[in-house]
Amino acid sequence: MRKVYLFIFMMLVVSFLFGCSKDSETSIVKKINGNLDTIDSYYLDGDLTIHNSDDEYNYRVEVYYKADDNYRVNLVNKVNDHEQIILKSNNEVYVVTPSLNKSFKFQSNWPNDSSQIYLIQSLYKDIFNSKERGFEKDGEEYKFNIEANYPNNSNLVKQTIVFDKDLNVKSVSVYNDNNNLQMSMKFNNIDINKDIDDDIFKLDNIISNLNKSDDDETGKEENVASIDDIIYPLYIPSGTVLTDEEKVAKTTGERVILTFDGEKPFILVEETANIEEEFSVVPTYGEPYLLTDSVAALSNNSISWASDGIEYYLVSDVMSQIELVEIANSVTHIDESK
Repeated sequence: MRKVYLFIFMMLVVSFLFGCSKDSETSIVKKINGNLDTIDSYYLDGDLTIHNSDDEYNYRVEVYYKADDNYRVNLVNKVNDHEQIILKSNNEVYVVTPSLNKSFKFQSNWPNDSSQIYLIQSLYKDIFNSKERGFEKDGEEYKFNIEANYPNNSNLVKQTIVFDKDLNVKSVSVYNDNNNLQMSMKFNNIDINKDIDDDIFKLDNIISNLNKSDDDETGKEENVASIDDIIYPLYIPSGTVLTDEEKVAKTTGERVILTFDGEKPFILVEETANIEEEFSVVPTYGEPYLLTDSVAALSNNSISWASDGIEYYLVSDVMSQIELVEIANSVTHIDESK
């Protein structure tokens, strides 16, 4: 009997020592959680890829963060240089769209209610809060396989977060239930506790810089006068068909209304965007949501976005948010061969 107790004691000692190893899951998670408490600010840049079937959509990403709760995320589509800025400052959330000379203002708790592939705090918290956490040490890298938390898109269910030996985030990959890659983020530079000017997070300052760009005729766009090619969604829910198509003239430009009826009826409106002469702020219902080629406004029964001089509005009383997103992501005409 003494030998049995001795054996059990030795196994407990070994387990304790392994758990306290500097490379153990417990130790690494503890360090990551400790690092989170020391972050007062940061700057990072990297490359984001959204995978949609056989297509890839690539963004240049810059993120500025400063306590408390000030965020600025610059997203630039690498194909058409379409830029949008997600800004949170003084508990107000905006999506600034320079090409339209306007900003969309949200009543939103962004970024706190879901995973965010390009925000360090979000990744750290996902690891710490994960109920089913996989961990491995691969050479000088640490990998966590954990759940993803995207309430507006139930396709995004798990993610792999990779750290280097100094516990700097290197990359994030987000997958669906079938282990198909949906999004990936590669971090090129991360500067923790960087001295960041408060003006970075001021909407007025962003507007001022945009106006300077207009004076230099940099990134300036023209109003689109007509819709030469109607863009039809490549994905339509089963049992649903296009039943009506109407093109009407606006004061400036055109509007197309596509009506789909059946088991999952919806309406898709496409209209030429008006570039505002004076910068405007538009109150918007919903949450910021990153589509393949634009940051959209997603609500319970609608999604709206702008791309290449066209504004889109999709609405349905019966479809889920994931179905709205699937249709919206199938409406695109970016030439990825550029």
